[in-house]
Amino acid sequence: MSKKLNNLFNLKEQNATVKGEVIAGLTAFFAIVYIIAVNSSILSDAGLPVEGAIIATVLSSFVGCLIIAFMSNAPVIMVPGMGVNALFSYTIAGVMGLSWQQALAAVFISGIVFSIVTFTKLATTLTESIPTSLKEAITVGIGLLITFIGLQKSGIIIGSPKTFVALGHFNETQVYVTFINLVATLVLFIMEVPGNFLISMVGGTVIAYLFGLVDISQITFSNFSLSSYKQVFLTMDFSKIASLSFWIAVFSLTLVLVFENLGLLHGQINVMLKQPHKYKKGFKACALSAITCGIFGTSPTVATIESAAGIAAGGKTGLTSIVTGVLFLLSLFFLPIIRIIPNCAISPILIIIGGLMMKNTLNIDFNDFSEGFPAFLTIIMVPLTFSIVDGMAFGFIAYPIVKIANKKAKEVSIPMYIISIIFFINFILHGIS
Repeated sequence: MSKKLNNLFNLKEQNATVKGEVIAGLTAFFAIVYIIAVNSSILSDAGLPVEGAIIATVLSSFVGCLIIAFMSNAPVIMVPGMGVNALFSYTIAGVMGLSWQQALAAVFISGIVFSIVTFTKLATTLTESIPTSLKEAITVGIGLLITFIGLQKSGIIIGSPKTFVALGHFNETQVYVTFINLVATLVLFIMEVPGNFLISMVGGTVIAYLFGLVDISQITFSNFSLSSYKQVFLTMDFSKIASLSFWIAVFSLTLVLVFENLGLLHGQINVMLKQPHKYKKGFKACALSAITCGIFGTSPTVATIESAAGIAAGGKTGLTSIVTGVLFLLSLFFLPIIRIIPNCAISPILIIIGGLMMKNTLNIDFNDFSEGFPAFLTIIMVPLTFSIVDGMAFGFIAYPIVKIANKKAKEVSIPMYIISIIFFINFILHGIS
């Protein structure tokens, strides 16, 4: 068995061992397993049944890990990404008016478009055409939106007829339990405790139970069934494929997938692993994995930042990804437990992840108004419109306008002008409708 694994993943050539890869896979799994509950919670806001969303998350992660392991032999973990799941649930299946089944169709098509980009020179063209300031601004804006979702789910922020939003009621159990869990999660995270988010989620659920927010009578393993998954699997609806809103959704998903995977893979494969020859195959694997997500019934997978935990633990080959993928599959047996995890245990993780995404502002040159202002518009409009697409549109439309006014029109690429015009037309048509 060890010999076969060695031949399959070239362990000796990369100074790796089966034991070391298994340990790295376990480490990566416990660092990212929180995504099962968090992603399914966000998908359920789009209308997907929670159990079905959990199974879709698990299966897409399992298959994604297999694809990147065998295609690139890199220890990268694929799971439905934070940020792109918010784009799916709150923008595409929310503000843009598509049903979650139509949104899944958009995920499937975006995976195909993403694959075309990765298997051709379009990736380079697209990357070079869009300015760094806007790429970074999209990430920051998504971070603010994720934090806002966490605050909203917990009841810390509530709706207000006078000011739109207001501070929640601190005498409500869910609110102060969320604060208790947030403090605990912050301590675990700052102390860099392995599996900190998983520990905080389990501990947060226990604390919620002690305060009467969790009903453990709902936990039953005797009724374990995958029947609810029938409502999610292969339910893509292509009825809106001729509409502009559908293709704006596809374009937005593709844009986020390209930039997110480019950045993450570069950091993990080129910088941490120092194996740049695996980069292109890894990028292609990310695209193929995204296609399967529309079929499985979830938002697209990405190369997760928690892959770094496995690499830091000694992971060097795709065997690390295989181990993590198998563990995801085995987690289905804990479906009844995952199902009862409350918002007050999930919200602190969303808030912290949003905070981590703020560091991308350091890569934006706010001293140059023609770069800083469009980026600012993107950052502020994503959470205020509760739409990643609309937030992006404000920044992308403003960018050429500000550049032309500053007599820097030559700094705007032709593809950037085209993208800005598409977003502008979408605004006009949205206003008419």
